[in-house]
Amino acid sequence: MLKSRMSGFVFQLIAFVLALGFVSLILVAVGASPLDAFSNMLKGSIGSTRKFAEVLVSFVPLLLVTAGLLITFSAGLWNIGVEGQIVLGAIGTVWVLRQFVDSTISPAIIITLAILGGMITGAIWASFAGMLKTFGGVNEIFGGLGLNFVSTALTLYLIFGPWKREGVASMSGTEPFPEAFSLPQIPDLRISPYALVIALVAIVIVYFILNGTYFGLKIKAVGKNIRAAYLLGIPTWQYSLYSFLICGALAGVAGALQVTAVYYRLIPSISSGYGYLGLMVAMLINYQAIWAIPVALFFAALNIGSIQLPIVLKLDSSLSGVLQGVLVLFVLLTEGVRQKFVKKV
Repeated sequence: MLKSRMSGFVFQLIAFVLALGFVSLILVAVGASPLDAFSNMLKGSIGSTRKFAEVLVSFVPLLLVTAGLLITFSAGLWNIGVEGQIVLGAIGTVWVLRQFVDSTISPAIIITLAILGGMITGAIWASFAGMLKTFGGVNEIFGGLGLNFVSTALTLYLIFGPWKREGVASMSGTEPFPEAFSLPQIPDLRISPYALVIALVAIVIVYFILNGTYFGLKIKAVGKNIRAAYLLGIPTWQYSLYSFLICGALAGVAGALQVTAVYYRLIPSISSGYGYLGLMVAMLINYQAIWAIPVALFFAALNIGSIQLPIVLKLDSSLSGVLQGVLVLFVLLTEGVRQKFVKKV
């Protein structure tokens, strides 16, 4: 067991070095210095307390999405629709907040209800993908992608239709909510400690579910071999739906926190691509919840650090996305090589 873990770490380290080398070749090809690019990305993410706080702002939704995806991946399902589930979580949160704009109820209660609203709408949206898969025979990848397009269209409809700003419809989003409807932040920083705690608690719960409960064991059994799980008496389609619901609920919370802790309104790009990024993180950690926090933090740092590239080196900030994607590909490649090597040994 220890030997297997050590070999896994070594091969992942090799994948990381290969990814850096590949991106370095791209930078050299366009006439840029790899050392300058990587050092500026590092400074842009941890160069100051304010910059690291921005990393944490990105880390919170990414960790929540990754936590949810670990459940569906464990069930053998590719919940590509998680991006739309973030969006519906944000929409549900905004809907709840709009109901209490002129209310005298405690803001803490309203925010709690709004986050719960986001959780519920995210879960409901995920259940659509689950039902298409279970009852309609529609592959969850295609069903999820279709629902993502619908969620985007719904967001634009609300921003330019029923929820548009008074007298004008703007791509900047709906009317911002009163400050009382936002989660408290650390002074002079954009990060809310409450949002951070919610994300950390979520990944701990998912770790416990997958590694310490019969429910998690049954989820894994369905993911490993759905026919064998059925023959053993596990209600497979129900557990598939459960996994979608849990993932959708956590994605909905991510959308809710985007509203209550970051943007304070509904904007067209409220999901910020965290659904797709979470898919890469989940694959990179080989579906092991224990690695979710450091890897999600690393990806968040890349996202924020890359902002420095166009400012200092006149390079496009999408370089971080290239590095993230290449890293996942090399990890998957080296993991395949490792499994063959271990079998031969």
